[in-house]
Amino acid sequence: MNGLPDIPRIYTALAEWLACLLYLLPMQRRLAGRAFALAAAGFLVFQVAFLQLTGGLATWLWVPCMVVAMGGMFLFVWQCGGAGAMDSCYLTVRAFVLAELMASCEWQIHCFLWPERVWSWQGICLIFTVYAVGFGLMAWLEWGRRWESEALEMTGGEVFSALVIGVAVFAMSNASFLAVHSPFTLPLEGYSWAIFNIRTMVDLGGVAILFAHHVMCRELRYRRELTAMEGVLRSQYLQYQQSKESVDLINRKYHDLKHIITALRTAPDAVLRERYLDELEADITSLEMQDKTGHPVLDTLLAGKRMVCQREGIALTCLVDGGLLEFVHVMDLCTIFGNALDNAIECQQKVAQRDKRMIHVTVKAQRQFALLRFENYCDQPLQLLHGHPVTTKSDRANHGLGLKSIRHTVEKYDGSVTLSSQGQWVELRILIPLPAPQ
Repeated sequence: MNGLPDIPRIYTALAEWLACLLYLLPMQRRLAGRAFALAAAGFLVFQVAFLQLTGGLATWLWVPCMVVAMGGMFLFVWQCGGAGAMDSCYLTVRAFVLAELMASCEWQIHCFLWPERVWSWQGICLIFTVYAVGFGLMAWLEWGRRWESEALEMTGGEVFSALVIGVAVFAMSNASFLAVHSPFTLPLEGYSWAIFNIRTMVDLGGVAILFAHHVMCRELRYRRELTAMEGVLRSQYLQYQQSKESVDLINRKYHDLKHIITALRTAPDAVLRERYLDELEADITSLEMQDKTGHPVLDTLLAGKRMVCQREGIALTCLVDGGLLEFVHVMDLCTIFGNALDNAIECQQKVAQRDKRMIHVTVKAQRQFALLRFENYCDQPLQLLHGHPVTTKSDRANHGLGLKSIRHTVEKYDGSVTLSSQGQWVELRILIPLPAPQ
């Protein structure tokens, strides 16, 4: 542009394609395998064709063409990836600035080594070398982070700030190519290499700023989630204490009422009174703590949740060897079982047919692990994204805190958590290594 050697459009298209792949490959995508490969090849062909066909247009049309190219990147990331529109927009901004850096860096080195030759075998080797090193380094930085396997769930403010950074970087890095006579650009005569350096350095700064912005957003989210999970943990422990008091009271009343019923049965009366007494005894018997797991905390937790299930018409069955979990701290047990059962109960409350409301809890030894399995019926297909159920609620920031609390707690014991759905059943599977025998 304006006398300076422009980056070949095919170089830019290839950089944009690779930048999108950098963020798509580690994601749990909507398209996978052959479908994803075909979509990626189609996007590359479109991007190359579009940029090549618009290469001869007037300078003032260059920015709108780049906006369209960026729109193509957004559609590719949005349709192929597993992220929503906000997350896809955020990733597109990062991919676009990264592509600008890679294309600018490669072309500056090319012009330094072979200023008169646009196409040569040395240039082709150079582009593969620069892109391999540059994108490889970014892949190492991005994929090495634990958060890249998780849903981004970026807020509108975070996406907007990233977009502002991207627009500012693009404007400053290309200002001298678009407007030669302005207070913020350098004249062409004698400053060609300075303009090259400015473009590359500004793009490099933009990539660094967006990476730092990404780190900051994720760390702030982790802190908010940790604070919220601590609140959930305290809530579950308080529920346990309240359940313990309620169960103790019920057990005392249970024994007292059993004696009262025995006395009433000995008194002569009509058949109607006998029927009332039968119903009363059935109701009292249903409140007796039925789960004898071998762990008093689990007995209390399950008894409290069983009361909720009885009130909601949910069939709760338990096959629990509580002795396996003696090494787990009381508050951690409250977090795991409280959140797992609360999530299952919430799911069952949405089941319209009350006779299909079922939860099954299993705790048993499996080799050198304690296997905890929570299964519940689900009449609607459960959509999972990065191991978490997809929510339609507006409060996305506070969604899934119970499952995150479980993961956080289980990881303290070097365990693993898996949520899966098969047919109309949802299974939460937890494996915790058993301590070595003393």
